Amino acid sequence: MRREEDFIPSPVATDVVIFTVIGNELNVLLVKRGKFAPLGWSLPGGFVGQREDLDESAVKTLREKTGVRNVYLEQLYTFGEPKRDPRGRVISIAYMALVDAQMVKLEKGKDTEGIKWLPVKKLPQLTFDHRQIIDYAKKRLIWKMEYTNVVFSLLPTYFSLTELQKVYEAILERDLDKRNFRRKFLSTGLIKETKKKSQGAHRPATLYNFAEKRLEYITNPFGQFLKK
Repeated sequence: MRREEDFIPSPVATDVVIFTVIGNELNVLLVKRGKFAPLGWSLPGGFVGQREDLDESAVKTLREKTGVRNVYLEQLYTFGEPKRDPRGRVISIAYMALVDAQMVKLEKGKDTEGIKWLPVKKLPQLTFDHRQIIDYAKKRLIWKMEYTNVVFSLLPTYFSLTELQKVYEAILERDLDKRNFRRKFLSTGLIKETKKKSQGAHRPATLYNFAEKRLEYITNPFGQFLKK
């Protein structure tokens, strides 16, 4: 039989996995919590206010920590293991956001001692179950890459096909055949060629942009190529 204390309301929090690509590696944004929370590196997030919508809470976290808006953001999963937080039962609604690091201005915040990007492959010990949340988010990202244009938020407005391929390789952690990648991706119709050229010491490359800066689904079987 359940007791009355089994039905005591539990606090609800949102935690946001903010991914970017830096130096050909997938990175995630971590914050070092202050004295009013378990010390250590963790995902940015916070408790949801009584009159606050879940999505609003996640968007606020994203804006306060990175200064960016209108990027890809999706709700991932609910994490509610009773002992996930040493302070007591806390239910966390996890989100994933994708941003271009060049557009980000990191803000430490009053309740944190540090904030920085770290490679997903080289993460320190994290508080709570945040490593599990990051692992889940990465799997979701790879699944999305197989049938959508989800990487549009990781790239600048104009990019070369080489830059696009490097983003895919950073997330998949393996090399892709250049000719096949370009042929397959161009066949999706997700990107369009522009009249702009890259600047630099090397031969100027044609720049592209996404046909839509919102989530679109791929009908061409691009995902099968990524699985090989």
